Amino acid sequence: MAPPLRSLCVFCGSSRGSHPAYLEAAVATGRTLAERGITLVFGGGRVGLMGAVADAAMAAGGVVHGVIPEFLARKEIAHAGLTRLDEVGSMHERKARMAELSDGFIALPGGAGTLEEIAEVWTWTQLGLHQKPIGFLNIAGYFDHLFAFVDHAVAEAFIKPVHASLLLRSPRVGLLIDQMTAFAPTAEQKWIGLDQT
Repeated sequence: MAPPLRSLCVFCGSSRGSHPAYLEAAVATGRTLAERGITLVFGGGRVGLMGAVADAAMAAGGVVHGVIPEFLARKEIAHAGLTRLDEVGSMHERKARMAELSDGFIALPGGAGTLEEIAEVWTWTQLGLHQKPIGFLNIAGYFDHLFAFVDHAVAEAFIKPVHASLLLRSPRVGLLIDQMTAFAPTAEQKWIGLDQT
């Protein structure tokens, strides 16, 4: 039986994007986490989808823990209304701290930062550094091209099918959290022998 999800880290855009469904999904995510008693861990900003997720969680009575680098806090984009806000020295420290605080990771629509963050925790899973679930809230098909790339990388033998299967996905946040709750990590290792290179 998988352990309960006490906290989930949400990676998402610092803008709202062009589709109203993205903002609606961010609000639904924050609200759903609060209703399920799951702490929201996020990047600590008050702007874009990340601010919307936090606002919705706080409005629904949830616990919200932000982690933001000092240089971004000085730019006055830090969210002032959170349960807790940690200021750290760098982007690297931010990611490490969010990972430490979280029992799993969800990606909502976002840009390069969102992609880099979710890719890193996926890599950590492959390397055996953690066994936490990773989910994509695929709103309006936003991540379809990313999944197509992953499938192509599998076909070209750069990603193992078992590692591709680590990426959970759903267009509905409740169903995605259910998948993550039921997640059973694989024992498959990334490392390959010299005869496979």
